[in-house]
Amino acid sequence: MTRDYSNFLPNSNKKISSQRPLTILEKLGWQPFFAQQVDIEEIEKTPPVRITEIHRNSLHVLGESIDTLIPVGPDATVGDWLLYNSDAPNTSRVLERKSIFKRRAAGTAWDEQLIAANIDTAFIVTSCNQDFNIARLERYIALALEADVTPVVILTKSDLSDEVDTYIEQAQSISRNVSVIALDARREEPQEKLAQWCTPKQTVVFLGSSGVGKSTLTKALTRNSDIATQSIREEDAKGRHTTTSRQLHIAPDGFTIMDTPGMREIQLTDVASGVNDLFSDLLELSFQCKFRDCKHETEPGCAINAALENKTIDADRVARWKKLIAEEEFNSSTLAQRKSKDKALGKLIKQVKKSGRK
Repeated sequence: MTRDYSNFLPNSNKKISSQRPLTILEKLGWQPFFAQQVDIEEIEKTPPVRITEIHRNSLHVLGESIDTLIPVGPDATVGDWLLYNSDAPNTSRVLERKSIFKRRAAGTAWDEQLIAANIDTAFIVTSCNQDFNIARLERYIALALEADVTPVVILTKSDLSDEVDTYIEQAQSISRNVSVIALDARREEPQEKLAQWCTPKQTVVFLGSSGVGKSTLTKALTRNSDIATQSIREEDAKGRHTTTSRQLHIAPDGFTIMDTPGMREIQLTDVASGVNDLFSDLLELSFQCKFRDCKHETEPGCAINAALENKTIDADRVARWKKLIAEEEFNSSTLAQRKSKDKALGKLIKQVKKSGRK
């Protein structure tokens, strides 16, 4: 049976009632951004599917009448859209991404780890307890801003704290452009307070440490009682790993939710624009420094140091800003060198193989 994909292409001549049920592709987040990358002939031969989960040796993809595993092959991550080639699945084309979250991989290897693709809103989750950490929140927000994704800070376990207003005030001090929502993830509050971001065809992701309530929030929005959740350790508020892999869930209201494992370490790379956006006030102030390459240490005419002396800016925030800039520059340059070496090695191997055939 030939499927009708005309509704999923841009500039369709069909008049579609706004009351009609959403298709599976629309629930998965199919948007004009992706539709404009394909034509009707291509979409009929290789229908679009979205990666919902990555296993050790396979990718789980969903599409219109498609729910299958394909071999690992495409350089892709959870949330990516593929044009599914049923004859050679591992050659399926990855569509251009609307957004991408990535970090320097944990450990000593200088590799890049893709976290999630094609996200519209990033819910950065922390708890009203010892897990709360402004520096970590800033890292997540910088990641979102770099990806051109809307960041929203969610403060969970508000029912267990007597200092909710203090946590809200601290989170709001990070950026006036980032919404901060305090809620009890176990009640009806997630559906009510997050509704403006959880609309049809959108994709949201929960990011944060283990035990802050990401899986509980996912469970609330999907109304899926099968999603496992665990509580934190009371003695130190440290979380237990409930989610062990990134996975997309379809919510009844027609949007997708990505739950992610807890990440306490976020090494930033290639997020210079995100850091600049997050600390735009400090960046603008630095333009007033006497020297263009001012490091804001002991240089004469430093506008940052002058503001610190006048106590018009916060010293701790400046320290975090300088640390993120240094880390981002170091990781980005090191990864660039690694990629350059890998490219040169690949070229050498091709030359050796070519000369061997001769």
